[in-house]
Amino acid sequence: MAEMMESEIEQSFQTVTSWKKNKEQEQFRKLFIGGLSSETTEESLRNYYKQWGKLISCEIIRDHASKRSRGFGFVTFSSMAEVDAAMAARPHSSDGKTIAPKRAVPREESGQRGVFLTVKKLFVGGIKDTEEHHLRDYF
Repeated sequence: MAEMMESEIEQSFQTVTSWKKNKEQEQFRKLFIGGLSSETTEESLRNYYKQWGKLISCEIIRDHASKRSRGFGFVTFSSMAEVDAAMAARPHSSDGKTIAPKRAVPREESGQRGVFLTVKKLFVGGIKDTEEHHLRDYF
């Protein structure tokens, strides 16, 4: 009986761990899209962002009472490479407005300093016998 309980606990732990890992991976594939027009629909947003890859989800955040767009939404890609491609193609525009895609940040992390800053420098170490133009070409 004790062995069966331990097995069930281990299985539950693995399920929770797997769910948490998938959720974290999803977070890296998600973009916050700000500055949306009130005319933008989920369909038009999906049609715009699918040019960079397969979208898992697309949602426009709406006011609960009026059901009107709050001017922002989220898109989730199937891979981080697709997110990178979309971010590299900025600036974006949809329905006649310039929109602001940013990597989505979990609510619990949004209060931390520097979380919304754009990275302008990257440290690369441990590289031997290479020239600057090789790094520029690679990145």
